[in-house]
Amino acid sequence: MFTGLIEELGSVRRLTLSGVSGQLSIRAKKVLEGTKIGDSIAVNGVCLTVIALEPEGFTADIMAETARRSSLGSCRPGDLVNLERAMPADGRFGGHMVAGHIDGTGSVTALRREENAVWVKIRAGADILRLVVEKGSIAIDGVSLTVAEVTERDFQVSVIPHTGAETTLLRKKPGDVVNLETDIVGKYVEKLLSQQSAAPAPQAEGTLTMDFLKEYGF
Repeated sequence: MFTGLIEELGSVRRLTLSGVSGQLSIRAKKVLEGTKIGDSIAVNGVCLTVIALEPEGFTADIMAETARRSSLGSCRPGDLVNLERAMPADGRFGGHMVAGHIDGTGSVTALRREENAVWVKIRAGADILRLVVEKGSIAIDGVSLTVAEVTERDFQVSVIPHTGAETTLLRKKPGDVVNLETDIVGKYVEKLLSQQSAAPAPQAEGTLTMDFLKEYGF
């Protein structure tokens, strides 16, 4: 589990693919503190398992599902990435619940400055937008943000100077692809409601049925 509060900007050392899957090596420093092989680190919002540690970085496997769902399969050496270690059980919960399980990708369509903040507009598919609500939470490349506006085609967030300086968001250009993870609470609510609507309606008390007649010998 993560909070969406980025700890460090790392950079891609190399991406080695065989087919769609492979390994990703990241140059980092802060997120290596206390990290062991087998630990989780979110890279641009994608939860990856550390399989090797180097003096100035780490390596993680990327499976085919990860490459399909996220932008990691198109990383190039030198690309900056947002990094966050898994949240410690005794840590502060400053962002929102981020699982590191990407729902899909979106594309940046516009950046617009308004005084000290920058509005970032992102286009996404209907499968993602149905779970995006105004003033709700969303993780963009692993960054916990509040949704400021939603339409049928896109949504917008407003990025404060600190977030802009500590993450890759304001380095994006129109057309750039970003990883998106919607609020996990909304997914559970949607699942429960869909199961409830699909369940057969309870039989009204006192209603005569064929099963009732058979049970009593008719």
